[in-house]
Amino acid sequence: MTRTAVVTGANQGLGFALAQGLATRLAAEDLVLLTGRDAGRVAAAAERVAADPATRGRVEGRVLDVSDAAAVRQFADDLGPVDIVLSNAIGPLEPGRSQVEQADVFLDVANGGTHAVLRSFGPHLKPGGRLVVVASSLGTLGHLPEALRPRFDGVPLDDVEQAVADWRSAIHDGTAADRGWPEWINVPSKVAQVAAVRAVAAERRDRDLADGTLVAAVCPGLVDTRASRPWFTDFSHAQSPERAAKAVLDLVFADLDPATYGELVRFGRVVPWSSGSPTRHEALIN
Repeated sequence: MTRTAVVTGANQGLGFALAQGLATRLAAEDLVLLTGRDAGRVAAAAERVAADPATRGRVEGRVLDVSDAAAVRQFADDLGPVDIVLSNAIGPLEPGRSQVEQADVFLDVANGGTHAVLRSFGPHLKPGGRLVVVASSLGTLGHLPEALRPRFDGVPLDDVEQAVADWRSAIHDGTAADRGWPEWINVPSKVAQVAAVRAVAAERRDRDLADGTLVAAVCPGLVDTRASRPWFTDFSHAQSPERAAKAVLDLVFADLDPATYGELVRFGRVVPWSSGSPTRHEALIN
């Protein structure tokens, strides 16, 4: 049976390694859609994967801007049934720039994109399929101040989206710190990503577990990429994109473990949703 896989944010870094890894693990008749926003970069990345001697499956580049929810929905509807969806796209973050300067672009991609992928591809996921959002170990509830946790805990996706919208508004009107939102934008964003996965999984759980379908978030660990380089001074324990992709794909191709369904998984193990503690920005990047 022919399988179709989609990877977002796949023209470089971890996304590229995920697309490349899929193309080596899938069969010759299967299709990997490597997607990104820039047509030239997407085409070049797809050509690189296709030219790799280890590639077995077919690889095609497709332009997809995950911050455009209507475009994601149209893409998914046009594609139809899909076996594997890896939501990996991430917006840029730069040290030294304020939240106000970076919030819109970052949240549109990281959170708006996650929501769009979950809403658009979920209905098209084949029985036994995999819908996985690349997140972070920062995406656990305990990394937020206690007063903010109910905004993301056990709520539907609409409520997660509203919490992100309220946070964005607080950033722009200068009240985010007073309302307890963490200084580093990546923390609430990652919590919201995992909360979105949990919200969708809660609605689908019984049906998905019955047919072996997985909806989950995954933490790849620290990966040495262009996006992460500006934020960390010590890369001695960082993984290459290829090594990080292997751990993600091992989860994708493994038999479904019900314990991982709807959870954040790091190197095959569930990261408890309630774990973590509020941490200062400086501690997170040093």
